[in-house]
Amino acid sequence: MSSSSTSGRVERVSLTIAANAQTIFDVLADPRQHGVIDGSGSVRDASDEAPERLALGVSFGMSMKIGVPYTMTNEVVEFDEPRRIGWRHFGGHIWRYVLEPVDDTSTVVTEEFDWGTSKAPWLLRLTRAPSKNRAAMEATLAKLAAHVERPVS
Repeated sequence: MSSSSTSGRVERVSLTIAANAQTIFDVLADPRQHGVIDGSGSVRDASDEAPERLALGVSFGMSMKIGVPYTMTNEVVEFDEPRRIGWRHFGGHIWRYVLEPVDDTSTVVTEEFDWGTSKAPWLLRLTRAPSKNRAAMEATLAKLAAHVERPVS
């Protein structure tokens, strides 16, 4: 797994996963699976109104918990199947996944926390969100890999 941050306000983590890009994208485009792959421990479930599959411009709600339960509504702002998907919530920052096929059976998946469009970057710095999110993204990609990789027989 590689982890880096840019001089801008984007944290990113990459992992090569033994699954094709479409299989991985299908998980990312299904908000009901986000709680399964979340490495932060904050994502619980998709709201009852969440679509079965995300698309550009679609809003979806998630049940969350950081200390106390709350809900978060996101809007899909990037969607290029099966290569890229990203969503933004009221804070303005974007969670994105970029998928780069290596071959038919493996894909480099990069998760990005893009806080360049954040409405309160000072608050994210104060709470150390970028570095905390980088650690959570590493855990998310590991869980995503475990969820989609097929055992070798």
